[in-house]
Amino acid sequence: MNTFSAKDRDILRALAETLAAIAALPIQRQTADEWRRLNALSAGRPLVWINEIPWHEMDVNGELALQTTHPFCRGVETQLRQTIYQWQHLRGDMVVEDTFYSPLAIRDTGFGIDEDVDVIHQDPKGQGGIVSRTFHPQIKDERDLNKIKMPVLTHDQAQSEETFQTLRSIFGDILKVEKRGIIHSWFAPWDELIRWYGVEEAFVDMLERPQLVHQAVGRLVQAYLARLDQWEALNVLSLPSGNNRVGSGGLGYADELPAPGFDSGRVRPADQWGCATAQIFSDVSPEMQETFALQYERRWLERFGLNYYGCCEPLHNKLDILASVPRLRKISMSHWADVDKAAPRLSGRYVYSYKPSPAVLATDTWNPSEARQMLRAVLDKTRRSGCQVEIIMKDISTVRYEPQRLWQWAEIALEETRRR
Repeated sequence: MNTFSAKDRDILRALAETLAAIAALPIQRQTADEWRRLNALSAGRPLVWINEIPWHEMDVNGELALQTTHPFCRGVETQLRQTIYQWQHLRGDMVVEDTFYSPLAIRDTGFGIDEDVDVIHQDPKGQGGIVSRTFHPQIKDERDLNKIKMPVLTHDQAQSEETFQTLRSIFGDILKVEKRGIIHSWFAPWDELIRWYGVEEAFVDMLERPQLVHQAVGRLVQAYLARLDQWEALNVLSLPSGNNRVGSGGLGYADELPAPGFDSGRVRPADQWGCATAQIFSDVSPEMQETFALQYERRWLERFGLNYYGCCEPLHNKLDILASVPRLRKISMSHWADVDKAAPRLSGRYVYSYKPSPAVLATDTWNPSEARQMLRAVLDKTRRSGCQVEIIMKDISTVRYEPQRLWQWAEIALEETRRR
């Protein structure tokens, strides 16, 4: 890993210096405080964050073009360039830290079953973006449940230390370099299970073979919990800085974390944010979601200090059952959610984590007025209800190779959140 060239090192140091200068701006602390305010359910303007960007479409004037040659350096360079680019062009309410995190080398054997899938790329350049998938079911009866294995985890401490020392040798005098393990984990067992079971097959079996469905989701959740227990036992959970995504929402700065009894030498799930989602249950009854999803998800969520629920599914008719989630603080409100129903019920109780439709960025002709109208319509209703709101633009499959669309959307979003 240490065999990269002096040129590679110089490139990374120059980028680190640019990042350090951005991180030193007073606005970084001010914006972090705004996220703490929002996550504490205190009044204030909505905050904006952009995620899941189609980076293969975003380069302008070579700003994202990699110049290093060593694979390790190229990975670091990508991270630095994307952070600087986002700050310069579509920052919203992002926060830039003066720290570069060195990942722990955690090995995971996984769940023992891989998806059997056909993939068709829609991007004519084949570089990413929209794909369609056809999954081939592998779980058809109780015998197939044994395909789901309990993961086995190990921590390669020597590898973790080598990565850490390498990063320090490159730019440790410019940026803080800190080891970091697991700070947040995406928990969506149904998103995983349907890849092996099939969506239609799962719904049919909820009616005709409910016991098999319960056994399948129960076994998978058991595997997730086995992973969480091993993270804790291996002491590879890390305390989040706050400048990290929470669930499918925004940043996780929170004065309530870490939880009481925190030991800086051993981070617990209780010191972190948790999350869960069951997106395929969008159109099922609350009772069915409780029976086949939420009762299992609570086994995970009860371990964490604060929780986020949801992603792209509309949840305005599920708020009664979500009240059972311990320490729930944020609820995803996709563009399919009914704002009139949801806003009054979230006000003062949960952050309204609004997800505008990314389709507005993918039209044949970019229409910034339409984008503004869509945002304003939701913000007016949530403002009248007194909601604490975050605006999360995510799942951006394409900007039609016109990155300026997303730049302008970020400007519009900030203007609308500051409008009185």
